[in-house]
Amino acid sequence: MTNLSVDTTPVAEPAQSHWAAVWTTALGVSSLTAAEMLPVSLLTPMGADLFVTEGMAGQAVTATAIVALFTSIFIAVATRRMDRRSLLLWLSAIQIVSNLIVAFAPNLAVLLVGLMLLGLSLGGFWAMSASLAMRLVPENRVAKAFSIIFGGVSVATVAAAPLGSFLGAIIGWRGVFIAAAPGSGRLHLAVRDPSRHAAPWTVPA
Repeated sequence: MTNLSVDTTPVAEPAQSHWAAVWTTALGVSSLTAAEMLPVSLLTPMGADLFVTEGMAGQAVTATAIVALFTSIFIAVATRRMDRRSLLLWLSAIQIVSNLIVAFAPNLAVLLVGLMLLGLSLGGFWAMSASLAMRLVPENRVAKAFSIIFGGVSVATVAAAPLGSFLGAIIGWRGVFIAAAPGSGRLHLAVRDPSRHAAPWTVPA
């Protein structure tokens, strides 16, 4: 799994817990981690379908990781005063587009573009996850929020590759990425829901 930096900007402690937003963040980070791990178990069918070697197909994983790395470094500064809900909406929308581009990619170049978009979304969620947890719950609940967010990451890391391989044998590697798109859509709708408490998502000026 890609090791990425996080936004460490000091934040004020919230007066109350907003667990719906914590679970939404966990859903986002875990679904992105799962999407990152899917190609690992699908390199052989991907390479055969796109008429490239498994090694060339493996560059898809590298592309995701590189873009995620640079995104995680710069996104906190670039979006410092941007409402976090708006940013998460954009990142989740990018994740949906990424899955669909990969699913319908006619060649390796288009596949790489799709997975680079995935890296953009992945790096953004990773960079914000820790600081978001501290904005959403009081200090004495931060550990619990971290366990929810990063527990989902652990499950996704362990389950994504074997599940992708299993489903790939049934519905094909393209079908796996098409199936991943509704999960991204669910995340997008969860962030859009007004009941998700907008205030804590906003970074003070």
